[in-house]
Amino acid sequence: MEKKNLDWANLGFGYVQTEKRYVSVYKDGKWDNGTLTEDATVTLNECAGVFQYAQTVFEGLKAYTTEDGHIVTFRPDLNAARMVESAKRLEMPPLPEAQFIDSINQVVKANAAYVPPYGSGATLYIRPYMMGTNPVIGVKPADEYMYRVFVTPVGPYFKGGAKPITIKISDFDRAAPNGTGHIKAGLNYAMSLHAIVTAHEEGYAENMYLDAATRTKVEETGGANFIFITKDGKMVTPKSDSILPSITRRSLMYVAEHYLGMTVEHREVYKDELKDFAEAGLCGTAAVVSPVGKIVDHGTEICFPSGMDEMGPVTKKLYDTLTGIQMGRIEAPEGWIHTIC
Repeated sequence: MEKKNLDWANLGFGYVQTEKRYVSVYKDGKWDNGTLTEDATVTLNECAGVFQYAQTVFEGLKAYTTEDGHIVTFRPDLNAARMVESAKRLEMPPLPEAQFIDSINQVVKANAAYVPPYGSGATLYIRPYMMGTNPVIGVKPADEYMYRVFVTPVGPYFKGGAKPITIKISDFDRAAPNGTGHIKAGLNYAMSLHAIVTAHEEGYAENMYLDAATRTKVEETGGANFIFITKDGKMVTPKSDSILPSITRRSLMYVAEHYLGMTVEHREVYKDELKDFAEAGLCGTAAVVSPVGKIVDHGTEICFPSGMDEMGPVTKKLYDTLTGIQMGRIEAPEGWIHTIC
């Protein structure tokens, strides 16, 4: 199979239209079998539920070319399960997990020429999403839905290496207790846009959101979970019912304990503790780990000993180990790597 003639080494992290995408429709109480299409355009009624009441959820994962030449994805079963939970919370019909996995297989295979070669630093980003499609004017769930998957080749999230970023503690709240912070709903990301634009205008790369109830505990950013490394080498991740259960974060916790022999603590993390950590980072599908060098709390700087020049040593080991597993350089735990072709 011949690869597309793309400048793989210089791809940005953006949308490149590929040839095939997957579409399935929910109508009369059931999902159809789904199909591949070349049509990248979605045509909906002006009163569709997704437009009126933001009834939409999505996922994000990647396909990789491994060292031995296979095309694989990383733990797609967890994406399938998380999408089920997201759909239930917004009163949308859950897509069967087996159909989710099949849709990923079909789209990646159909666009295999767009999967970047091993060693290029690029990957194929996969975006499954679901939305309410029939006209809804009263405040209620839609009756009909569309599930789609498209893929796009993307370059490394960080060009020239992952340099530590500076973030600020936000005055905005990301999610309310008992709200929708734990699911991957489009509405969560829409409400974070003003906060991230404001942070960028003030010279910061991201926001740190605190819990809305007490504003004393660390939650996450607009699109990533936090990880912290203590001065005695433990890995600590914030625990909250309003944090999205990041697949990358859960994987890093396993890697820390079982591959690197670290003690791992998943618990409430208080803002007052931040000054005591040795390293900090954000974790998610796009970058795997984004190192944090400094947090600014309304003018007060919290600088981590790992500094602003490079990723901290423990965070780097976590990053190297997880990406090694994803790319096939390091043996993966059973079930983590899903081979497509």
